[in-house]
Amino acid sequence: MRIVIAGGHGQIALRLERLLGARGDEVVGIIRRPEQAGELLAAGAEPVVCDLESASVADVAKHLEGADAAVFAAGAGPGSGAARKDTVDRGACVLFADAAEAAGVRRFVVVSSMGADREPPEGTDPVFATYLRAKAAADADVRSRPGLDWTILRPGRLTDKPGTGTVTLAPSTGRGEVSRDDVAAVLAALLDQPRAAGLTLELVGGKSPVGEAVSVVAGS
Repeated sequence: MRIVIAGGHGQIALRLERLLGARGDEVVGIIRRPEQAGELLAAGAEPVVCDLESASVADVAKHLEGADAAVFAAGAGPGSGAARKDTVDRGACVLFADAAEAAGVRRFVVVSSMGADREPPEGTDPVFATYLRAKAAADADVRSRPGLDWTILRPGRLTDKPGTGTVTLAPSTGRGEVSRDDVAAVLAALLDQPRAAGLTLELVGGKSPVGEAVSVVAGS
């Protein structure tokens, strides 16, 4: 497959690029800064510089032409303020979805966040609350699009522990943590499973092998 990943220099995206490249997929990673290109090349991905906060739909659609799938894994990241949570975590996702539809790319996978399905509880850090609301708005926008075969993945608290290859994947899992390695493995498996389209899934560590967990939620 040819797969285009927004946020191609992110920690999950780099892991996903290595997995997809190793199995023979053609991977394109969209990045903001040219100096990030070397790490994508080392991961087996083709780097494309395109700022999703300022690009037009037509600009982004050019990079999606001929793709079999698109993955939105971009985020404003730690240390960014509330304004960029909206322009990246919501706005860039909406732009990427617009571009996928314009380019005729139906398979669309979003890396969201656990907690995006409810209003942040009282006392939540204001910037984090804005992040959760931005993710929720982006998810709602993507789910409203009949032109996309979307899957939304909402991982729990992310860690850098080595992946175990076993997870809990379900519409609701309860809170927990999950390694970025295992998130990337689940994303790769979801890209292979067309029956996962139309699902919003939570992900934490667990005991089910990744392939089995994805097959179960997809009903195959």
